[in-house]
Amino acid sequence: MFRFILSLAAIFTATAVQAEVTNTAENGFTVKHAAAVSAPPEVVWKTIVAPARWWNGEHSFSGNAENFYLVPQAGGCFCELLRTTSEDNIKSAEGSVQHMRVLFAQNNKALRMSGALGPLQGEAVTGTLTIGLRPDGENTAVSFVYKVGGYMEFPVDQIAPAVDGVIGEQLTRLAALFAPEEQAEEEAETEPEGEPEEAEQAE
Repeated sequence: MFRFILSLAAIFTATAVQAEVTNTAENGFTVKHAAAVSAPPEVVWKTIVAPARWWNGEHSFSGNAENFYLVPQAGGCFCELLRTTSEDNIKSAEGSVQHMRVLFAQNNKALRMSGALGPLQGEAVTGTLTIGLRPDGENTAVSFVYKVGGYMEFPVDQIAPAVDGVIGEQLTRLAALFAPEEQAEEEAETEPEGEPEEAEQAE
């Protein structure tokens, strides 16, 4: 498990967004990422609330991003269906996973969700992800701030950089959907290959 976490940190240290582990303590940490997305806030928002388009399926239980869905209202779920076939729905799927729960949603401006992501789900911690959107000329300034606190068996100095890398990767993938074609092709050529996340690593 620790080798897996360290490999994530190494893979995702270099991202196209501004990134930083801004605070650490014995029982938690904060990571922040920011990016300029080449689209207006209303367009970026519609993409954010469709995580199947940009959240990496390697960071899932099923290994398929198409199984993600998000209900962008208070109490709504950022969830994943464990489907046997692509036709399975919430009633016929063999299971489901709640990755995060929506605490606050304001269209085109902010989304806040609570949930311990990935291997943190099996720990006694609380994670809060705040996604902010702000108009910036023809672009949108997007920020991801993820705060984690509570009891966990992972050493903070190992898990914090790994989580920082994963959060940064998702914002990079989001921004890449709106990147000019030439820039997207360059990033695709230089993007490192990650290791698939096995279900037992996230349990």
